[in-house]
Amino acid sequence: MHIILRLSRKMVRMRKSVLATTTVLFVLLSATIAYMIEPDTFTHWFNALYWVLTTMATVGYGDYFMKSIGGKIFTVFLYIFGIGLLSLIISKIVDSMGEYNRRRGAGKLKYVGQDHIIIINWSKKAHYAIDELFASNPEIDIVIIDQLEKHPYDHPQVHYVNGDPTKDETLQQAEISTARAAIIFADSRIDDASLVDGKSLLVASSIERLASHVHTTVEIMLENHIKNFHHVHVNEFVLSHDAISRLAVRSALNEGNNDVLAQLLNRQYGEDIYHIPTDASWHTYGEAFQALLSQGATLISDRNDMTINRKLTEHIPAEAKLFVICDPDTHTRLINKF
Repeated sequence: MHIILRLSRKMVRMRKSVLATTTVLFVLLSATIAYMIEPDTFTHWFNALYWVLTTMATVGYGDYFMKSIGGKIFTVFLYIFGIGLLSLIISKIVDSMGEYNRRRGAGKLKYVGQDHIIIINWSKKAHYAIDELFASNPEIDIVIIDQLEKHPYDHPQVHYVNGDPTKDETLQQAEISTARAAIIFADSRIDDASLVDGKSLLVASSIERLASHVHTTVEIMLENHIKNFHHVHVNEFVLSHDAISRLAVRSALNEGNNDVLAQLLNRQYGEDIYHIPTDASWHTYGEAFQALLSQGATLISDRNDMTINRKLTEHIPAEAKLFVICDPDTHTRLINKF
């Protein structure tokens, strides 16, 4: 018994790769021995392998069994060591799954994938942003970077990286080089607005240095800091609280204005703003406007120029980026057509 206990302790301390190799060799050797003891019982080595596996798994169908004394002694040996070895393998698998879940929850795992969205700094706004992303594309992968103790958003497609987003190793753990876009939210745990923007600027510059192709959107606390972000080639800026203030003023001055804007901001129902590729058959904005209108979409702008309804006779430039208002089904149909 003492020898068995010592052997069990050594096996428990084995590396997973060594234990897996030992188990495979044990099964193959046991099948060979069983076949050598009673070749008439099994008629083929594979039948002996099948018997060893069903015996170790405690299934015991009874279609094959040892008849001789030597065979029965070997069966007892297989019960004692084989079942114990298989139980150890199962426990190692369970432990590995538990360790994986613990590391995933703590943000210690490296994300493996591409074309994902990285969200930096967790907050309620980040939570709403993820909800909107899933409403827009349920198949998208999202990686959150923060320094929280555990994963803040329990979803199989949302991954968490625990670390300082200004450090290269943290961004590399989130696979910044293969990301589609990064959204940097203002760190709500910092009281000074200048320091908040300073941290966001450091994060943006780190992303620009490691992956300049990634589309970066930054929430900025103070408008006069925007000029500083232009030096790191940030693609989009969102002024914190600015949108709320503007919506409140518009609601006060124009009743019902807010309902239209809120509906456009929500991707879960109704109309939305989409980018539409330019069709080669469109020469003027007017031709594009009429073609899109007949398909159920309304052309509203070329990039940030919303005056194209007064430029319908002008030619569409080669670098045009057209935006329309339509529902998701119409957008899908237009994308497939054009």
